[in-house]
Amino acid sequence: MPVHAQANARTGLEIDHRTHTIRLVRTFTAPRAEIFDAWTKPEHVTCWWDAAGEPLTTCEIDLRPGGAFKFVSKGQPDMAFAGTYSEIVPPERLVFEALGSTGRVLLQDIANGTRMTVEIDCESAELLEQYLKMGVDVGTSQTLDNLVGYVGR
Repeated sequence: MPVHAQANARTGLEIDHRTHTIRLVRTFTAPRAEIFDAWTKPEHVTCWWDAAGEPLTTCEIDLRPGGAFKFVSKGQPDMAFAGTYSEIVPPERLVFEALGSTGRVLLQDIANGTRMTVEIDCESAELLEQYLKMGVDVGTSQTLDNLVGYVGR
């Protein structure tokens, strides 16, 4: 493992300080179209997005390049997660801009399911450090665990 990256194989989390990227990996027995829908349809996102497991109070999705999204958690009504979609390639890729970073959801077919890689590319080392201090890596990891549980139903 290069010195610039920290990884935790148990949680599927890697912090790459050289590229200012947080990377998380999860696997599913579900097909990637189902995972893509879980990321892009409000009736699904509402159920798993909040790290604490609470349903979202607001979930708005305009799924098109240039379209916006806005997610508001019950526990943080004054802190919306909002951004703009820049690339949508069903069922393999979703790219968006939010909070000074680029988010990427990459879905690959694997034997008996789907491998999902989520990347958060920060604009700078300073933003990455701010994200890590805020616990974005831990919160996103929990959120993705929620997605695994949700899709498993």
